Amino acid sequence: MHADTILLARTVELLTGPGPGPDPDPGPDPDPDAHDSARDRPLHGVAVTAGRITAVGPAELLAPLRGPATVVHEFPDAAILPGLVDAHAHPVWGAISTGSGVDLSGAVTLDDVLARLVDAASGRPAEEWITGFDLDVNVFDGEPHGAFLAEHLPGRPVSLLTRDAHALVVSPRAVELSGLTGRESFTDASSVVVDGAGRPTGYVLELQAMDLVFAHYPEVPLDTAAAHVRAQLERFARSGLTGLHALDFGEPSEEVFRHLEERGELPLRVRCSPLVPADSTPDVWRRIAGLQGLGGRRWHVDGVKFMLDGTADNGTAWFEHPDVHGENREPLWRDTDAYRAAVRFFTERGIPTATHAIGDRAVRFALDVFEETGRAPRAPHRIEHLESVPDDLLPRFARLDVVAGLQPVHATRQTRADGTDNWSRRIGPERAARGWRTRDLLDHGAVVALGSDWPIGPGDPRVGLADCQLRRPVEEPDAAPVQPGQAVTAREAYRAMTVAAAHAAGADGELGRIAPGFTADLTVLAANPLDLDPGAQAVNPVLATVVGGAVQLHPRLAPTPAAAVAAAAPGTVTAPKEQP
Repeated sequence: MHADTILLARTVELLTGPGPGPDPDPGPDPDPDAHDSARDRPLHGVAVTAGRITAVGPAELLAPLRGPATVVHEFPDAAILPGLVDAHAHPVWGAISTGSGVDLSGAVTLDDVLARLVDAASGRPAEEWITGFDLDVNVFDGEPHGAFLAEHLPGRPVSLLTRDAHALVVSPRAVELSGLTGRESFTDASSVVVDGAGRPTGYVLELQAMDLVFAHYPEVPLDTAAAHVRAQLERFARSGLTGLHALDFGEPSEEVFRHLEERGELPLRVRCSPLVPADSTPDVWRRIAGLQGLGGRRWHVDGVKFMLDGTADNGTAWFEHPDVHGENREPLWRDTDAYRAAVRFFTERGIPTATHAIGDRAVRFALDVFEETGRAPRAPHRIEHLESVPDDLLPRFARLDVVAGLQPVHATRQTRADGTDNWSRRIGPERAARGWRTRDLLDHGAVVALGSDWPIGPGDPRVGLADCQLRRPVEEPDAAPVQPGQAVTAREAYRAMTVAAAHAAGADGELGRIAPGFTADLTVLAANPLDLDPGAQAVNPVLATVVGGAVQLHPRLAPTPAAAVAAAAPGTVTAPKEQP
């Protein structure tokens, strides 16, 4: 049988060796000299037939598989890797929010924020909503509030999503239009913050309260929403992703995906896990269970997501002990027995779960529940974020086969090594020192799956992979690393977005490897990242991505200024070397 496609490169990087999760024998390494000079090696390749890998090896061994219709792609000096998968992202609401709103990233003072908002409002009707995203709460001296918007944007409805996406800062006019009084009650830990006189301050915490504001946002037409999502998925593919796990499936996700697939193929795979709302009822659980298996050609619904707590920055995470403000001490699910019952409900139906748990008490409680219920047959339970965990919880992940879903970019880009950021100040130095324990979890045998939490973290996987090796922003060589002892090696990082992501999705025999019988999802990089320092990895050109055997060639793009800085100055912190 002739192959449909053959891809040839200097290196076929299997990412074997020490790393997270089960590692069945992938067969002989087709390139045992993978770390010698690339120019001294013969070409190796991957043959693909009907969307699956049928052979891996030196070019001469693949030659008999060539037929008259075989398409051969040759990438001199490049490396073929298992397709990179972002294990935690929000592609639909993230793309719509960022496509429709004002980008506040990098705004480090209130004046910076106001300048961008005033510029966006220029020439627009006074009653038109201005929305923004990626608001850094560190721009406020104290608790965030919306009063500062009234002076410069009087009468204007303004709603700004904070960087962690768990709160809004809204203007007085937005408070008025949304009907917020501060006397609202919620079934979860949401709240509308009020001042000493009982008036809303414009600080709105957690999803149910935020929904009261979102309900008044201008409607985004489906064509526009789909265009935003399509553009972002294409950016993901150009940065090397062949798949992502969408930890949500709210409106208009289904409509957007169907709209896009009516007009072509998605540029990567999307695995969607709907949110089970806090303190929801069995009727809601049954409806969500009924969504399992829904999908199209490159997207499908699989698994569910819980939010057991909120965020430390907002004071809504669930820690063993309160923070310096007496907050961060309660779960988002007020009825934790209902969470326990819901996890059991889905597990008994074979539906895997992912639980957002940031505080140490939330992580402990989730592990306790998973130990009681056991895992679903299809895929392991997951805990997402686990921003601060004590020593005694580390070995439980491997023992219970619970995947640790980490986003180290939150540490590198939202906290500071000197502890002056809001997160560190709130929870204190002892708990901050236990932040994003990537190294410790791996050393205790846990499966660590890396994600960006885009749009909360940078969506380019090369940047996130470099950050988690350096424990600082890759483009900031002078920045002090955050908990540098938690750095990982390049091999460990790349396995966490390939092998581990496949395990987290219950796709160990389908994805994450370059071996016969596996689905042909591949990422082709200009150089083997294991041979590069993290700064060079961040700008390693993506030459192609392959999804189910379909090859997408990507033009070499000029690096962004920040990425160019990273490449030119790899930095003062050295990523850890592979251990013998």
